[in-house]
Amino acid sequence: MSRILPGPRTCVVLVYTAAMCMNGLDSTIVNPALFTIARDFGQPVSAANTVETAFLVALALTLPVAGRLGDRYGTKRVFLGALAVFTAASAACGLAWDLPSLVVARGVQGLAGGLLTPVGMTLLFRAFPPHERVKLSKVLIVPTALMPALGPPLGGFLTAHLSWHWLFFVNVPVGAAAVALGAAGLREHVEGTDAAFDRTGFWLVTPALGLLTYALGFGPTRGWADPPVAVATVLGAALLMAAVAHQLRAPAPLLRLGLLSDRVYGAATVLAALTGAGLMGVLFVFPLLYQAALGASALDAGLSVFPEALGLMLASQAVDRLLPRLGPRLLTVPALALAAAVFAALALPGVAENVWAVRALMFAIGLVLGTAVLTIQIAGFEGVSPADTGHAMGLFQIVRTVGGALGIALCAAVAHASSFRAAIATTAALLALSAFPATRLPTTTPATPQESPA
Repeated sequence: MSRILPGPRTCVVLVYTAAMCMNGLDSTIVNPALFTIARDFGQPVSAANTVETAFLVALALTLPVAGRLGDRYGTKRVFLGALAVFTAASAACGLAWDLPSLVVARGVQGLAGGLLTPVGMTLLFRAFPPHERVKLSKVLIVPTALMPALGPPLGGFLTAHLSWHWLFFVNVPVGAAAVALGAAGLREHVEGTDAAFDRTGFWLVTPALGLLTYALGFGPTRGWADPPVAVATVLGAALLMAAVAHQLRAPAPLLRLGLLSDRVYGAATVLAALTGAGLMGVLFVFPLLYQAALGASALDAGLSVFPEALGLMLASQAVDRLLPRLGPRLLTVPALALAAAVFAALALPGVAENVWAVRALMFAIGLVLGTAVLTIQIAGFEGVSPADTGHAMGLFQIVRTVGGALGIALCAAVAHASSFRAAIATTAALLALSAFPATRLPTTTPATPQESPA
């Protein structure tokens, strides 16, 4: 069997890539199909939005405990368990017979997805020391940026030529194969912890993130004065403030906020929130601009952002070659500034109606923003110890996920109050703002450790 299976590090890369591709696709693949799902179930589009909100809320509920669970029970066990649940929930989504059943299955999918990303990246970063992580640019680009970009065109294609049910069925064979390969080839790593579980932190952080994600999902469409939205906003904000105060005092906190005091990791985490907000915001609003404002189909809306995927593939090559030469700071700051300019150009009147202008700008978004996102991920964990990697990855993913939800909510609110183009211009402002914390990134990449003399 050992001759048939790939090596341990190759197995980590393969299983991680498969799982994260599923998770990355599911963050955007449903967007172009919401109109169709609403029509099939006889519901308004605003009701169909609960499909995405359920996923994001559930995702937020399990993110805080991901690092702790991986350290306590083993990264392999937790990762493969979450992957199996995610795969089964995908099948349940595809078999849904009405909107409530789809929302429930989507929520279960989100619960598992909240564990997949931080525990999966912990597996990956523990397999590769800091000086070798530049090699991971081609691996990280696929689930982090390429899959969210591929989601809209793939979602539009499957909805137009098969049915929206296949948006979820495509996960099943991939997930089953990844679980089987991981069970046979992954090595278990139990970091272990003697500290008691932070129950107070759990009961503060988890509902806070869930309530705030709910409010962000429904506030722009239902109005912030809507009673459930208003209650979720106030209660979520109060719990979050109490959670932060507790985490800073607790001897063994659920979330180690002290990690943010590291200059590089703290800057990378802030950048993850801002770039996540910009990317998820534009991927959310631009397909809607195509469909609602220009009368395009779901497939056309999805294909409008497809060139971004090509730019992202080129970005992985650029990071592999340029990061060792230029260093994280000199590569990231100009890339973010260029990305802000490209986003702003996409919002100009008349640009969205020009197919080739849209394609060129989307390609540029993938190239420059992909370069920045990859560099941030690789450089951000340089000073994080192996023992802290699980907690650092969990916190990083929480901030990035909440940033993405904020970006979508902000774009939805701006689009409702003004226009789709104004919402896209807002994402450009977010990326321009991110250039400032990028100046805190290091100027050089980690050096290869010198071998000790024999």
